[in-house]
Amino acid sequence: MDMAAHIQQMLQAHPPCELSVPSRRLAGVLAPLYIHEGEYCMVFTKRSDRMLHHRGQISFPGGGYEPGDDSLLDTALRESDEEIGLKPAHVTVLGQLDDLLTNGSNYLIRPYVGLIPHPYPFELDRRETDYLIEVPLRFLRQNNPLCQITREHEGRMVESFFFDYEGHVIWGATGKILKHFLDLLDRYDTGS
Repeated sequence: MDMAAHIQQMLQAHPPCELSVPSRRLAGVLAPLYIHEGEYCMVFTKRSDRMLHHRGQISFPGGGYEPGDDSLLDTALRESDEEIGLKPAHVTVLGQLDDLLTNGSNYLIRPYVGLIPHPYPFELDRRETDYLIEVPLRFLRQNNPLCQITREHEGRMVESFFFDYEGHVIWGATGKILKHFLDLLDRYDTGS
C-alpha cells in the first residue's frame, strides 16, 4: 500500500475528536502533502509579520471560517487557495485530524490532510504568506519530539512541540497538529 492510501486508511480508522466550544472562533487548516521522487513532503507557510494572529510563525495554510463556507473543510480549502494559490479541485482530501483549541488567539482549529500534485504552481498572497517551507515527511517522522518542551523562542519561554528544519521552527498550534499526525502514523505503522 502506498503512503497516501495508508494515511487515508489511518485517518478513517481514527475517528477525529470534534469539539464544540461556542465561545471560540472556528478555523480550518490544510496539511498538504505531495510526492517528489518517491518521497512525501509536507508544505508549510511562513506567515507574514503583518498578520494579526500568529505573525511570522510557520503554519499550515488555512484560516477563519466565513459565513459563505459550507464546512470547515471548505474554510481550509478556500483559505489555502487565497494564501498560496492551491486550488480546491487539486486537493485530494485524505482525512481529518482532531480539533485543537489555541491559547492566545481563541480559535477552534479543524485540521485536514490532503494530497496535492507536484510540482505545483503556487501563487502566494504576500500580505499573508512570506514563503513556503517544504519538509520531507521522513525528516518529520525521524525528529518527532517525544514530549512538549519548554524553550526560549523569540525572547520568551514557550511550552510546545518544536520541530527544527533548516532554521525554521514549527511550534504552537501547528506543532501540536503535526505531532498528532506523526503519532497516528507511528501508531498505525506498528499496529498498536
